[in-house]
Amino acid sequence: MARNDGIDRTSVRNLAVSDKAVGNTQQHNEREKDSYRNPDIIPQRTSWNVHFKKPTASYTDLFAQLEAAGTISTRGLKPDATHYCELVFDVNSAYFDNHGGYEFAKQFYADAYKAAIQIVGGEQYILSAVMHADEINRAMTEALGREVYHYHLHVVYVPVVEKQILWSKRCKDKALVGTVKETVMQVSRSKKWASKPLLDDAGKPVLQKSGKPVLKKSYSVLQDDFFHYMRNAGYTDVERGERGSTEEHLTVTQFKVQREQERLDTLTAQIDQKEQHLTQTNKTLSKTEKELAAVQKKVTLTKEALIHARDPDYIGKRTNYSLTEEELSKLKKQADHGYMMDVENRRLKEELSTAKKEAVRWSNKYHDLWYDVKPYLDALHRAPELVRGFLEKILAPKQERTVNAPQRNRKRGQDMEL
Repeated sequence: MARNDGIDRTSVRNLAVSDKAVGNTQQHNEREKDSYRNPDIIPQRTSWNVHFKKPTASYTDLFAQLEAAGTISTRGLKPDATHYCELVFDVNSAYFDNHGGYEFAKQFYADAYKAAIQIVGGEQYILSAVMHADEINRAMTEALGREVYHYHLHVVYVPVVEKQILWSKRCKDKALVGTVKETVMQVSRSKKWASKPLLDDAGKPVLQKSGKPVLKKSYSVLQDDFFHYMRNAGYTDVERGERGSTEEHLTVTQFKVQREQERLDTLTAQIDQKEQHLTQTNKTLSKTEKELAAVQKKVTLTKEALIHARDPDYIGKRTNYSLTEEELSKLKKQADHGYMMDVENRRLKEELSTAKKEAVRWSNKYHDLWYDVKPYLDALHRAPELVRGFLEKILAPKQERTVNAPQRNRKRGQDMEL
């Protein structure tokens, strides 16, 4: 969060991009859309955007090329695994404006791109890297009386980790069993960004009271690494994005924005919960479909077996059939079983219909909630200064009535992360 305290801070976000969303990500980053929901994008400025790595094909085609060439491996991945990630590097608009604007931003993000190559593990895994220079900062533009643009860098990449494939027990040469057969770069977002144990000065893991190691979040490490890289590159006048703060150090406007951020976090958590429920509903739906298919198969077989046996008692009396008592008993049981299968079939069809309706309902709720929250998230990210000004005007009367609220809540907010 920009603090307006005279300190410029770097930040980098790592976003998971699903296969369904990667097309939209490409259209946004490469400016392929005819129109945008973000009103701060100025189409006439698109030519000012700078590619540090320009894609030669669509993101999905580039991924397929890497896989075909053996550069990456998707062996053993689940169908819904995440294949793409995006790093978004950012600094508050005033930092670039105070250092010369566009030309300085190009050099800064050229160095940030070098950091991205190290973070990703190699330029070959990067699909696109583009600095956006066409998003205006309306609050600063109005305040300074001249156009001020917000510069930031998007880097779309494939998350990979090194994986060793061992010779299995089926290997004819028993001496090779358990040794490394080959090393591949496995696509895996979870392993790429797994949290690691926190080490003390002696290099040993810091333990909790329970004896379990204290984990340092991977995204916190990402912030540290990017900050140190930019410091080493000569940008000594920027600070790391803040780890946390308390209310007593916040201005009134900043406190209002922080409360709004908490509200957005709550809505985002609700989206996650709805998404999980939708996933579980889809799993139940899939299971029910499989059960229904199995029952239908049994019913078909039963009907084929009974095609000439509508009345087992009558069959046993016909002279051109010869059935033993045991065979007749089995045939009757099979007829009863076929009837039960029909009943089960109808029940599963009803459950399947209900599950499909439930999946549609949760899907609609999830998407409605996501679209409600997205403008808030976009506004806070792209124009924090403008959002603060807007909230100050809207919430000022409430603040006057609750002027002592920040003091009462001070203790409760001391561990707050911004």
